[in-house]
Amino acid sequence: MIQEIDFHGWKALRLVTDQAELIIPTDIGPRIVSCALAGEENLFACIGEHLGGRGESEFTVRGGHRLWHSPEHPQRTYQPDNSPVGVKRLDDGRGVILTQNIEAATGIQKQMSVEIINSTSFRVYHRLTNHGFWPVELAPWALSVMRHDGYCVIPLPPKKAHTDSLLPGMAIVPWAYTDFSLPIWNFHRDFIGIDTQQANGSQKVGLTSFPGWVAYWTPAGTFVKYHQVTHGAAYPDLGCCFEAYTCDWMIELESLGPLSCLPAQGGYAEHVEYWGLIKGLPRPDSDAVYNDKFRPVIEHWLSHTRI
Repeated sequence: MIQEIDFHGWKALRLVTDQAELIIPTDIGPRIVSCALAGEENLFACIGEHLGGRGESEFTVRGGHRLWHSPEHPQRTYQPDNSPVGVKRLDDGRGVILTQNIEAATGIQKQMSVEIINSTSFRVYHRLTNHGFWPVELAPWALSVMRHDGYCVIPLPPKKAHTDSLLPGMAIVPWAYTDFSLPIWNFHRDFIGIDTQQANGSQKVGLTSFPGWVAYWTPAGTFVKYHQVTHGAAYPDLGCCFEAYTCDWMIELESLGPLSCLPAQGGYAEHVEYWGLIKGLPRPDSDAVYNDKFRPVIEHWLSHTRI
């Protein structure tokens, strides 16, 4: 299930099943740089010239899946993850724990564990620990950078009758550069679609409540990830528990945990995602396809995954 490989000059681990694989470099990180169905291309987007690099003094984009802490700040957030990580294999042999050195500028230490659940599903655990001398308020922020030839589906909460819903149930949060008149945005009754092939410059949106899963369809397969939303908790960015950012070469699927104050010298926050890779789904860019052929498969995956 776990193989030691070379990936573009990095020492890396390959978590492989009969139907899917993840590739995790150990010379930098914690990162996951490849996520693919067997025999298919990487669903993550990576910058070719950044692969294999290490030791850079500043944050390097690279691509793949990474762990940050929110709210976003130009110094605190963009701390480099360009050095080797500590690696420990899980006792059952189904995964690994990756531990970064403590960030000198923040006192925060990042940790990520990756575990195989079944042939096409993975559990990704994120942990931020405060080793500094004062408390820190933050939220775990898990970002998956997806390739640019797909279609993102963000499900909306179920509709209710007016008499059962006198108060608002959620908010859609735009950024200052968000332009909902652009063709990249597809607003439907039950979901928001993002057509990344229509992207022309930066766009971002956040949601304060949603069913917890988001899916990204590509010709090479569909990537879905789920995280538990804690209703009533305080989240960053005007209350966002999920955000999507897209530009000319990728889209980021960004899940967030609640804001919490981490005590000095050992306080920590945890955030768990569940990933599924599904082949053969149709492009979900219409209400009929989404409701009849796409969402039922995602919901079946959720009901059969260890969540």
